[in-house]
Amino acid sequence: MTTQTDKEKKQTYNLNKLQKRLRRNVGNAIADFNMIEEGDKVMVCLSGGKDSYTLLDILLNLKLNAPIHFDVVAVNLDQKQPGFPEHILPEYLESIGVEYKIVEENTYGIVKEKIPEGKTTCSLCSRLRRGILYRTATELGATKIALGHHRDDMLETLFLNMFYGGKLKSMPPKLISDDGKQIVIRPLAYCKEKDIEKYAEAKQFPIIPCNLCGSQPNLQRQVIKEMLQMWDRQYPGRIETMFSALQNVTPSHLCDPNLFDFKNIKHGQVIEGIEGDLAFDKEEMPAIPVGAVMDEDDHEFAQEGLIQFKAV
Repeated sequence: MTTQTDKEKKQTYNLNKLQKRLRRNVGNAIADFNMIEEGDKVMVCLSGGKDSYTLLDILLNLKLNAPIHFDVVAVNLDQKQPGFPEHILPEYLESIGVEYKIVEENTYGIVKEKIPEGKTTCSLCSRLRRGILYRTATELGATKIALGHHRDDMLETLFLNMFYGGKLKSMPPKLISDDGKQIVIRPLAYCKEKDIEKYAEAKQFPIIPCNLCGSQPNLQRQVIKEMLQMWDRQYPGRIETMFSALQNVTPSHLCDPNLFDFKNIKHGQVIEGIEGDLAFDKEEMPAIPVGAVMDEDDHEFAQEGLIQFKAV
């Protein structure tokens, strides 16, 4: 009879703790935005990367103990990239016993034909993928489409839009398609990329690299990612604070007349529900940044019910 070594016990302990943290974060995001409801069929878009593997794994884990019933189907879009290992995903999905569908579309050929060599392929590739996945969701009868974007992706998108697009805009945790037929959810919205990386490594997911866009080193998103990673190293807690800002927006203290009716502010008017007058005050920042509280790694969750779905 073999017994676990101290190292193996520690690895098991750390993996369980990490899984609980991811489950808690995903559960909170689902509850906060009512992402999954009774009877939903959730189509998880599986790319073969760490994020989508983790998303699928955590949703299947939560499904076992959720107070509502929902189904999960994994979908991969085989874009016919040269050298793509077609066998990896089907073998993995069959090994875990989840319903799945592999959609074969030569978007790689279209992108290579339309985009000049050296130019960024992401925009066209994303549009093609979106249309195919929306169509597939309709064919499968899926009521929700789950994507693997996490907290860091959302912050990167915020800065991309500010620096390059002149917009204060990020990735919403939940959105509806332009035609109103599809609801897209991002259950990893509260999850750190660092946690996902550790989890994917510990679970030994069969990662498939993206050779279509991953070989483009000078993408604007990569520049933003490196900037945020540098801030995270130099100023611990800054990333958490910035994400808190995404959840605490004050339209009356920005400059968008479409969000707040600046024009009709009148003398003697009292406006309820907005922050106070700071025009002549020196604003003082808190000594500890808002939202900078780190996860308590050594905290053991007393309850296994780490998810609070809003049943309808």
